[in-house]
Amino acid sequence: MTTPTLPTVASSDDPVNEPERSTPPKKSTGRGRRPTAGRFASTLVVNAVLLLTVLYAVMPLTWLFIAATKNHADLFGTSGFSFGEFHLFDNLHAVFTYDGGIFVRWLLNTLIYSVVGALASSLVCVAAGYCFDKYEFRGKQKLFGVVLAGTLVPGIVITLPQYLLASEAGLVNTYWAVLLPSLASPFGVYLARVFSEGYVPGEILESARVDGASEVRIFGSIALPILMPGFMTLFLFSFTASWNNFFGPLVMLNDQNLYPVGLGIYGWNNMVAQNPEIYRLAITGSLVAVLPLILAFIGLQRFWRSGLTAGALK
Repeated sequence: MTTPTLPTVASSDDPVNEPERSTPPKKSTGRGRRPTAGRFASTLVVNAVLLLTVLYAVMPLTWLFIAATKNHADLFGTSGFSFGEFHLFDNLHAVFTYDGGIFVRWLLNTLIYSVVGALASSLVCVAAGYCFDKYEFRGKQKLFGVVLAGTLVPGIVITLPQYLLASEAGLVNTYWAVLLPSLASPFGVYLARVFSEGYVPGEILESARVDGASEVRIFGSIALPILMPGFMTLFLFSFTASWNNFFGPLVMLNDQNLYPVGLGIYGWNNMVAQNPEIYRLAITGSLVAVLPLILAFIGLQRFWRSGLTAGALK
């Protein structure tokens, strides 16, 4: 007796009998594709512009270093970017011993004008910006508008009025004639207010007032340490401006012993027609005068970069 065969039903789990399904094509997301020719060209152009900018900035300093290694004959007998006989140490010795070592006196004067002036100016600007940010008083916005208007006035325009005021006060041809004008910096006050808004929370100040701290102590013990990155940024700006200040000392000073290094080198350059040997002294002295600025930016760049981001995030 034969058993009837039942029809086989295809299971959905059977991969053999599963019906074929059409898979839709995947859309390309654009990831992992090679850069197109346009992107490569734009990158090449950007890098070329950056390279030209670096060369433009470094080329004068490179020429200055190469020229400082030459003697008088090689300065005029070789091209600007080719080395001659190496006389850098001889030139440095001549710079620091010429006229009884007057160049050392100029460097010390410049350090006084730059370091002392920059510290005082930064402290005044930070205090003023802190007051404009944290305190409310009558005429605050109008006074701050006057400060902002001061940023539009070039410093060279007010040099003559400053000279007349210094002359009336008997400060001409003294250190104070160069130091006092550097204390006022409208742009520094504006920048300090931005730093205060970005760094100093009002809750900390209110807690200190509840604890009985005076306003001077709150600023010196709480606000100023918090504002230190901004303070160092202002210090670098003021230090650079004071170190490169030329017209102010030219108007205010007559005594060679009070000259900053820039004005002293300018005097040497004016003597080249009478004594051509001084030309190498002026070049080597210029190289020495640039080094403190480079060292200051290298040593304080972490404060400077952190200070420039103040208020960027809320």
